[in-house]
Amino acid sequence: MNLFNMRKLLQKWTKLLLLWNYKLNLTTDPKFESVAREVCKSTIAEDAHSQGEVVACLEKGLVKEAEETDPRIQVSDQCKKAILRVAELSSDDFHLDRHLYFACRDDRERFCENTQAGEGRVYKCLFNHKFEESMSEKCRDALTTRQKLIAQDYKVSYSLAKSCKSDLKKYRCNVENLPRSREARLSYLLMCLESAVHRGRQVSSECQGEMLDYRRMLMEDFSLSPEIILSCRGEIEHHCSGLHRKGRTLHCLMKVVRGEKGNVGLNCQQALQTLIQETDPGADYRIDRALNEACESVIQTACKHIRSGDPMILSCLMEHLYTEKMVEDCEHRLLELQYFISRDWKLDTVLYRKCQGDASRLCHTHGWNETSELMPPGAVFSCLYRHAYRTEEQGRRLSRECRAEVQRILHQRAMDVKLDPALQDKCMIDLGKWCSEKTETGQELECLQDHLDDLVSDCRDIVGNLTELESEDIQIEALLMRACEPIIQTFCHEVADNQIDSGDLMECLIQNKHQKEMNEKCAIGVTHFQLVQMKDFRFSYKFKMACKEDVLKLCPNIKKKVDVVICLSTTVRNDTLQDAKEHRVSLKCRKQLRVEELEMTEDIRLEPELYEACKSDIKNYCQNVPYGNAQIIECLKEIKKQLSTRCHQKVFKLQETEMMDPELDYTLMRVCKQMIKRFCPEADSKNMLQCLKQNKNSEVMDPKCKQMITKRQITQNTDYRLNPVLRKACKADIPKFCQNILNRAKDDTELEGQVISCLKLKYADQRLSPDCEDQIRVIIQESALDYRLDPQLQMHCSEEISSLCAEEAAAQEQTGQVEECLKVNLLKIKTEMCKKEVLNMLKESKADIFVDPVLHTACALDIKHHCAAIPPGRGRQMSCLMEALEDKRVRLQPECKKRLNDRIEMWSYAAKVAPAEGFSDLAMQVMTSPSKNYILSVITVGICVLFLIGLMCGRITKRVTRELKDR
Repeated sequence: MNLFNMRKLLQKWTKLLLLWNYKLNLTTDPKFESVAREVCKSTIAEDAHSQGEVVACLEKGLVKEAEETDPRIQVSDQCKKAILRVAELSSDDFHLDRHLYFACRDDRERFCENTQAGEGRVYKCLFNHKFEESMSEKCRDALTTRQKLIAQDYKVSYSLAKSCKSDLKKYRCNVENLPRSREARLSYLLMCLESAVHRGRQVSSECQGEMLDYRRMLMEDFSLSPEIILSCRGEIEHHCSGLHRKGRTLHCLMKVVRGEKGNVGLNCQQALQTLIQETDPGADYRIDRALNEACESVIQTACKHIRSGDPMILSCLMEHLYTEKMVEDCEHRLLELQYFISRDWKLDTVLYRKCQGDASRLCHTHGWNETSELMPPGAVFSCLYRHAYRTEEQGRRLSRECRAEVQRILHQRAMDVKLDPALQDKCMIDLGKWCSEKTETGQELECLQDHLDDLVSDCRDIVGNLTELESEDIQIEALLMRACEPIIQTFCHEVADNQIDSGDLMECLIQNKHQKEMNEKCAIGVTHFQLVQMKDFRFSYKFKMACKEDVLKLCPNIKKKVDVVICLSTTVRNDTLQDAKEHRVSLKCRKQLRVEELEMTEDIRLEPELYEACKSDIKNYCQNVPYGNAQIIECLKEIKKQLSTRCHQKVFKLQETEMMDPELDYTLMRVCKQMIKRFCPEADSKNMLQCLKQNKNSEVMDPKCKQMITKRQITQNTDYRLNPVLRKACKADIPKFCQNILNRAKDDTELEGQVISCLKLKYADQRLSPDCEDQIRVIIQESALDYRLDPQLQMHCSEEISSLCAEEAAAQEQTGQVEECLKVNLLKIKTEMCKKEVLNMLKESKADIFVDPVLHTACALDIKHHCAAIPPGRGRQMSCLMEALEDKRVRLQPECKKRLNDRIEMWSYAAKVAPAEGFSDLAMQVMTSPSKNYILSVITVGICVLFLIGLMCGRITKRVTRELKDR
């Protein structure tokens, strides 16, 4: 045996002898013997005198005392000190702890056969295998007792005391003025050294390795923390019994605290929070064995690019929460841990590292292991995010690095309300009242937003502030962003890459909500956010920033967004109509106001008054029609006559607004988007429909757009108020000629084309003003091609069209076939009102050949050859053709000649069945009669004869009068 080995063996036996003597003195000292007799009387026989058993018993008594609120037997401080000193002296070699040595001999051979004794190596090896199935209960109990002693005094761990000796001294973690019971505790050592690490100080790698081992040890076995035993005994017995191993009990308690398995006491919750701070699993997920084992597969697939043990692993796991890569067990363990991390900003290592300077500067925080009543840990993050979204003008903003971390945390918290301490605390009652059935991912926050007006004041403020924050940075909504990732990558990647969102991303998503690439989850999420925005104008960040001052000045005390939009829109409209020199609403607000108005037209739910008025009608008539793309609104328009009175009035008002400003007609703008670019690129928004109508019959007009234009024309012709151009042109003619119709009309109900029919008759009589005549001519020409544009004709002749002209009505393209069919079958029409409408058509065609498309088409060449110099209108070209028909020298086209003869017969029949109602009608019939010259000649001759007779009668009367006077 060499000299070195002999010296080492001598040192070992010397230490063993010293320890044996120390134990002998301890166990034979009368003061300690009395304690041992009292504490260990049920364990040790009267005649037994074993150093190992007595010391082991005293150690258990010491541990038990710490775990009881009111211990039956108290061990004196001097005895405690001596017991811990014995444990310390045996800390380097497990042979020196006789009780543990005999209890674990077989287990040492099984698990640590190749582990060399000395420097606490065998202890650590056995600690690592403590929860193995094949570990004996006797050894496990002895190891647990030793671990509990280490928790009371870190020096009981040889490797920890040796590795961290210099660091403890360097960072003053064992200052003299602190009571030994506090400075020696493992928790104090860990907190002190962790604080140094978090402040960026250098702690030796050996010490950090030891700290990691003991932090993991505390997380694995709840019984090593006396505070947990004291504060959570009832919860453990009631909810978590039989889950002692591998950190399962702690996670069970965390689950109870989250509210998933009942209630937990405040003391227990605080003890768990303290333990999480002591072990700091946020710095290294491997400390939490239950989490590590549950999430191993997820980490290997989703987070393999991150170094093992990096604090960003937890963040990576949170990013993959509720995705296909996440497994259920990992999800539960992760949320249980995050619940506590979210309640103390320091426990998120990356957040603390990036934001400690900002927190100190803006929130007046203290050191990592120090607390302040003025700024508790839970309030620090609230302080940080208030500063994260300040503008440069408001000053005192966060650094870019810190802001990024605050956004990361907000993204994570948006996944589960329980991760937002303030929200859960203030909204506990409302969550139970309104959202107890909302258990799916992200549903609780959506539910609170839906019931915003019903929430208690404190909860409403919290939810309102969070929603306002989301409006500025919708990326906080991690679940929504995940659902919308494809659409963002395709259409919104430029705004998504911006460091500062400012509402641009949500605006982009809204604009592209109906792209074919849009998935259902994203569309539902975007629509929900739009609906929430309607509750408060502050929830629309861009609108709030653009119009904040205008709202305060023009719409004070108005909160709901829809009311604010109406208030500002009304102000803008009034200023425009009155030609105000200066608009009261600022230019930037007017621009954003337009965006908001256009977005609101897409979904009826974004117009609350209309939606509330029509809820029952939607259920009755549009139940299977999806929301969005203005489909419900279009459905209501198509069945307008069947709607309830209130809904009908609201729909009419909506149509009136859309006709005044066609850009607000979402369906028209969507269907005709490409045609607007082709035909009306520079047209004013107010004239958009007018422009489309003018190009409706173009060969390159999209059929779907043409059909939509026709729909809008039909709507316009039901009531002159829905045609702004006609209304302006005929503002003097309507009250002059159609006042009796206006007197019978009710507000907000259609006139079914009565006023337009009235104006048509006056057009035939050539009594309208020039502007009004031009507009009515256009309407007559359009309705002559498509009977559906004449509401009175369609209403009164529906049966005749079905029976006499069904084939013509079914034609895909309407070119006046139905009108011609009704004219040809005039003698077969029995209904007086229908007959009157057809006769009115004939009357109108006399006034202008352009309103008779069949005749105009047949005679187009003849008009060009014989009547080119005659201006259209007022029956002039029709008279020209009649004269040509009578002139033997003029040869008309056969089709034109045939059609003209047909019209003459129709007009003759019309004159018989509908005689002139007054002198003006009679004069009109004469002027438009084919025998106009003959009739005028007869009338002239008659007048001349009457004149001559009058002259003759006058002379005779004078002669008789003179004769009488002479008498």
